[in-house]
Amino acid sequence: MDKFIYKKSAGITALSASLSDFKYKKHSHQEYAVGVTLRGIQEYTLDGSLQLSYQNGVMLFNPEQAHDGMAHNEMGLDYVMLYIEPQLLLEIIEKKDIIRFSTPIVYDYTLEQKILSLSNAILSEKDEALCSELLLSLTDYLFQTNLSTDDKKDNVLIRKAKDMIHTDVERVLKLDVICKELNLSKFQFIRLFNAHTGIP
Repeated sequence: MDKFIYKKSAGITALSASLSDFKYKKHSHQEYAVGVTLRGIQEYTLDGSLQLSYQNGVMLFNPEQAHDGMAHNEMGLDYVMLYIEPQLLLEIIEKKDIIRFSTPIVYDYTLEQKILSLSNAILSEKDEALCSELLLSLTDYLFQTNLSTDDKKDNVLIRKAKDMIHTDVERVLKLDVICKELNLSKFQFIRLFNAHTGIP
């Protein structure tokens, strides 16, 4: 029988899930999502590529990163996830621009234990101060390792867009022209430009 338990504390939502034949349709989250596969194999497609998270695998999802999900086989799957609002995470790490995870799945015992400690504290309704302290410990570890990037590729694209705009200040460039040149959808470009410049 499939089971999903959600609880919230200190601005973070924790999910404990146990499933056998349940499948997630393609979706995305506004939050960062980090989790651990506890039993079985989690299978999902992320950015057009198949991912398999085996037992003890740490899954890292960026905000608005579309994916599906299911148990890889009939043995089923148990896992926990934490959903962290981007603003909360950026406030903790004292950054203004969105930070992106560069790897979707890692096997890192320390990171796994930090995620499990925080999810257990939230799911067992421990004190909010303890949950905040565990969140701080988790984010410090996440961003002191090489699991995240300021996305140098994105910075190059934004620099190119700025160059295009400044080359001919007299002429107003159409959004479609910039997007075609950068090979981005209109919404990808708007989101990226806003994240890097603060200008809508």
